[in-house]
Amino acid sequence: MPAAAPLALLRSSHPGPTVVVTAVAAGLAAAAGAAPLDVGLVAATVLANQLSIGIANDVVDAPRDRAAGRRDKPIAAGAVGRRTALIVALVLAAASLALAALVSPLTLLAAGVLLVAGWAYDLLLKATPASLLCYLAGFAALPTIATGALAEPRLAAWWAGLAAALLGAAAHLANVLPDLDHDRAAGVRGLPQRLGRRGSRVGCAVLLVATGAALLGAGAHPAVIVAIAIALVAAPFALTLPGRAAFRLVMGVALVLVIALVAAGAGRL
Repeated sequence: MPAAAPLALLRSSHPGPTVVVTAVAAGLAAAAGAAPLDVGLVAATVLANQLSIGIANDVVDAPRDRAAGRRDKPIAAGAVGRRTALIVALVLAAASLALAALVSPLTLLAAGVLLVAGWAYDLLLKATPASLLCYLAGFAALPTIATGALAEPRLAAWWAGLAAALLGAAAHLANVLPDLDHDRAAGVRGLPQRLGRRGSRVGCAVLLVATGAALLGAGAHPAVIVAIAIALVAAPFALTLPGRAAFRLVMGVALVLVIALVAAGAGRL
């Protein structure tokens, strides 16, 4: 493997979202009351999980990205081979499940749901109207990865799974906004591409507000009230800001809602 290959693989893993999802999982585990070692195992499980899904996504997309001249995509640009990247993605997937098994059978099951949803998106559903289902199913399992790390593992509260699912769906719509035209030209016809730019923005705004509303299931926590207020104020801007500015706005609101989820989850997740 060339010396630059590890960095190329890291860039192919979509490191920004990977770090955010990992931090959310660790925060949820800590808020639920998991022991420090188990919080670390949850973080490692989700990190390997998301790295695997991200790299696999770029492996699948490499021919299309190469044809489009996407030099910002390391695999398509030849910085690392597709076969090498695929092997790394598979090893990371196995590592994620092995780490989850060290936590509990419930965490293993939930981590498996997240992993299968991500790979199903990469391999089968990205270019179909069902693309959103992968995010709904995968992120709904995220809080249970955390509560599976408790001394007495249990399913996460309904509101936590619902909020995480809605937030994942909003992230899907927001993530596509900057590359919507490129995706359409490449023949990708997932739900966001079918909704179009305005439809995806409206969907983002509605889903973010709905995420905040779902958090009310945890009780009227001050952080939740503030997060919902921020989402309501920001939502109209998601309808009008161009390109990457709208994406950054939605991600910013999503981060606020995640912080509220962690705060509201203490003792109730």
